[in-house]
This record gives sequence, C-alpha cells and structure tokens, in this order.
Amino acid sequence: MEKNRTLRDITPADIRKMTNDELNVLCDELRSFIYEKVSECGGHLASNLGAIEATVALCNVFDFSKDKIIFDVGHQCYAYKALTGRAAQFDTLRKEGGISGFPKRTESPFDFYDTGHAGTSVSAAIGIAKARDLKKEDFSVIAFIGDGSFNNGLIYEALNSLKILNTKILIILNDNGMSISPTVGGMHEILNDIRAAEDVCAGGKADESYVETIKKRESGIRFLESFNLTYLGVTDGNEADEMTAALKKAKKLLKEKSVLLHIVTKKGKGYGFCEEHPAVTHGIPPVGAKKEREYSAILGETLSKLAAKNNRIVAVTAAMTDALGLRGFFEAYPERAFDVSICEENAAVLCAAMATEGLKPYYAIYSTFLQRAYDEIIHDVCAQDLPVTFCIDRAGISGADGETHQGVFDISYLSMIPNLTIAAPKDTEEFARFLLWSEKFQHPLAIRYPRSGKVVFSHRLPKRQPIAQRSGKIVVGTWEYLCKSDESNVTIIAAGERCLIIALKVVQAMEEKGIKGKIDVINGRFIKPLDKKMLSALRGNVITVEDNVLAGGFGEAVEHELVMEDENKAPGQRRTFRAFAYKDCFIPQGSVASLQKQYGVSCEEIQDYIEKLLK
Repeated sequence: MEKNRTLRDITPADIRKMTNDELNVLCDELRSFIYEKVSECGGHLASNLGAIEATVALCNVFDFSKDKIIFDVGHQCYAYKALTGRAAQFDTLRKEGGISGFPKRTESPFDFYDTGHAGTSVSAAIGIAKARDLKKEDFSVIAFIGDGSFNNGLIYEALNSLKILNTKILIILNDNGMSISPTVGGMHEILNDIRAAEDVCAGGKADESYVETIKKRESGIRFLESFNLTYLGVTDGNEADEMTAALKKAKKLLKEKSVLLHIVTKKGKGYGFCEEHPAVTHGIPPVGAKKEREYSAILGETLSKLAAKNNRIVAVTAAMTDALGLRGFFEAYPERAFDVSICEENAAVLCAAMATEGLKPYYAIYSTFLQRAYDEIIHDVCAQDLPVTFCIDRAGISGADGETHQGVFDISYLSMIPNLTIAAPKDTEEFARFLLWSEKFQHPLAIRYPRSGKVVFSHRLPKRQPIAQRSGKIVVGTWEYLCKSDESNVTIIAAGERCLIIALKVVQAMEEKGIKGKIDVINGRFIKPLDKKMLSALRGNVITVEDNVLAGGFGEAVEHELVMEDENKAPGQRRTFRAFAYKDCFIPQGSVASLQKQYGVSCEEIQDYIEKLLK
C-alpha cells in the first residue's frame, strides 16, 4: 500500500464498513502519520497518540455526517481531522492559513463546536442535544473529555443540569492520568479507585482489600450515576475492537438515558519516549525551532530563591506545573506548592484566602486561561486588596494555537480593576527583579510576559536615569528611558520585551536613513499605574506600542492621561498621539512576527507613521 494512501483517500463512510483487523491497520497508519506530521509542524503529540484507537472506533460506530462530537479542549482531535478529509492538509497544521490544532467549525462540516479551553464539552453537548430535541431531530451527541478536564467545575455545573434539561448525551471519559501535568484531585482518586477495582476483580482474590476496593468502586460509580446517567466501563481505549464493542453498547443504552463511557488510555501510546515523558511531549515545537530562554525558567528559579528565605511564599498553578517552570519549586517545597488541577477560579480564591492569613501567593497561569478566573480576581483578590501576584505567561500573541489561545486581552480586562498593579518587564533580567521586588509588595500585582525572552536591554540603558533606577530599585509607576536625546520630538512608550524590540528596531531603521536623535524610547514597564511624571514631561509626538488589543489597553490609558493634561493648553502645545495595538478581532494561528505585522503592531507600520510625522 502506498504510504498514507489510506488516510488521504479514506472517508468516514469507509471506516463504518471496516472489520476489526482493518481498523487495527488504520490505527497503526494513523499513529505513524501523526507522529511524523507533529514532529515536522509541532503541536500536541502525546495526547493524540493516546486517542487514536478511540477515535477510529468512534468513526466506525457513529455517523458523523449526522452525529456530532465535541472534543473537550480539542487538542486531541488530530486523528479525527485526518479521518474526516484533512489528512492531505497536515503539512499546514498550526501554520498560517493551514488547518488548526483544534476543532474549528469554519474549517470542516465535521467540526461541530470550537474548543480550546477545558471543561466546555459537556455543556456544549447538552446544548446541542437540547436543540436536537426541540427540533425533533435524531442524532447522537458525544462529549469526548480527558480526566484532567473532568476536574473542572464547569463539568459539574453541566452534569447538574443534565437531569433538569432532560436530554441524552454520551460522555466519553478518556482517563490517561494526565492533563499537561499529572492529574490530581478528588475526582482523580475516584477514577483511580474504579480502575483499581477492575484490576482486583481480574485477579479474583476475595480478601479484605478486595471487599474494600469493590466498595470504593461502587461508591464512585454511584456518584457518577447520581447525575442521571448510566456508567459504562472500564474499557481499554487503546484496543480498537474493545472500544468498538463498548461504543455499540453505549449507543444502545443512549435510547434510555445519558451514558458515561469510562475508557483508559496511555498518553503517548506507541512511542516509548512519549509514553515515559507524557508531560514533555504533550506539546512539541516544530523541527528546527530555535530554543530560547523561557520566562518560566526565571519564574521557577526566582520563586525558589525567595521561598528559601521566606516560608510564607507559596506557588499555585492550575494543572500546568511543568509548562510554567515550577517543577523545581514543587519538588523543593511540596508543602507550599499547590496544583489544583484545571480549576482556575478555585486557584484564585485559594490564593486570596491564603493571603488573608499572611501567606504570599504566586499564581502562575497563561494569559488565555486567566480570563476564566475573572470574577474571582475582582471579587476575592482585588476587592480585598490582597497581596496575590499573578504571573501571566504567554501574554500577547502566542502564535500557532490560534484564536482561543492568544493572550491579547489581559491588559484590557485587568486595567479596569481597582487596587491592581500591572507590570510588563523589558526582559528576563527585569522580570527576575520584579519578582524579587514583589515579595514586599502588599497589593494585588499582575506581571505579564511572553514565552521566550533574553537579557537584551542592559547595554541600551541611558546615562541619565531617574535616581530610583540607578540603585536598581523598582518603584511603582515609574518608567525608564532606553534611548533619549535632547533633540527628539517623538517618544515611543513600549510595554514589554516584544514591543521594546520593535521600538528599538524602528530607531535603528531611522538612523540607517540618516534620521538620528529624533526618537526617544521609554520602557513602559508599569502599565498601571502610569508614570504620570514622565508622561507629563513629554513633548511633541507620543506613540505607544503594546502586545494587546487596542480597546481598553495601555495606549488608551496613556491617551486619556494626555488628553486630560492637554485640555487647557493651546492647540499648538498639545501633543499628538498614536497607539499601536491589535485590531478588534480574534487573531488566528501563525508566527508571532507575521501576526504582529498583520494585526497592527510592526516596525514597518510604526516607521511609516513616524516618517510622515517628521516630514
């Protein structure tokens, strides 16, 4: 058989006609295909390798020209995409203009609901099923969810409404003991007890431990079935024939009530390194990707140094210990390290409560996931003015994961909250300084930063600085000049490393054109509060650059301050202003540099604007 011919030519209708032997051959083909393509393009590897047999069995038993499936989070959908007409497009996976690494309704009629964050699948499945019932249609609705996502509170809100809404769905619980990090929590223990009972029953030794294990299994199943569904399991999700049989049984049971099918899979299945290191291979970069120092490494190192001297330092994360650089902290200080699973709201409240008792919590989280805890940031942390530090990783454009993962809203939704200070360090060295400074800061603090960074600005600091910066101290609401000239009449205030790099490239490009000493660059490291003293002293033309949407962002805050200061000035004395930020839209997948250019933040656009000013 020609390599990958099966995948290029196959249709979902073909899969429904396959024998068990043919399904197993297809699984082997898919596993090799996904390993090859993800290794080339980057993406979620281990989770997809573990979900292949389950996906093939689903396509064999159900007809997705009418039945509907929602993948929770969505990162484990690669096999499904390949089997629904997109195998030939996998060279474009997660690339600009290519197929997404997540389900996308605009991409294929086989993608029924866009996902990217954890916990939404059961609610979505119930909503689609209820619409089906009201329209008197006939099709199955399936939520495919991992055990990591099954800890999320939204799942239990959805399950709680299942009986009330009186509809029928199939929930496939893909239990691999992992989210990005190993799964933790009470629900994880319940699932462990159920799995352990299966092993004990298989052994057949009816002793005291046998009886206790069976009791725990029955208790766990009763809990799950209390949500008005039938529990079915445990099924080996890495055996296609076993999965097919279980799905056929579940399909019949669906005629009576909702079903939860509990399957066990191996994350990284089929490749030894992936199986042994599922967290490392959860998401991998494309071949040839440049490895840079990550801010997360600085976070872990610096918090560990602080914790060594201060026993009130605690670290909190929501199922992303390794990705956020905290593995070393968790190993060194396990009693002060808390992974609360994929429960972002819970994590924020825990931090707030610990702060009321005198602890100093650091909550590390991706920008895109922080928005899930928004009410708690306002209600629990900031309304009480508690010293919780939010370490916001992947702030700004994140790139290849697309619309659901871009961290371009946090400045906007955080800036409006009273008591909250927001910082954007200029590089990794300043990030470490901010963390050290934050230990004594007794108010809510958000520090935002991109994934990768460098110590890039130490040599660009001017000779003339405010006294506060000469000693290396950080003072709330103070900025610093990176380039300054007495002859300048344009000032660029940039927030964060990426934007400062753009600003300095603009200065360099202008100097190469013979325009020297006309542009100052300020490190706008405090987004809130603004450095009003420095801002008030500016003359001429002011520009802001930020890795965030325009609406509600850094630029709008600066513009408001300038307008307030200039309202009583003569027209000729008023300063001009332009904010460079992202357009009012959801930004798709692509490289960071390309997306910045397309959506409003680029050297070329800023340079063009300045050249027009200086004519």
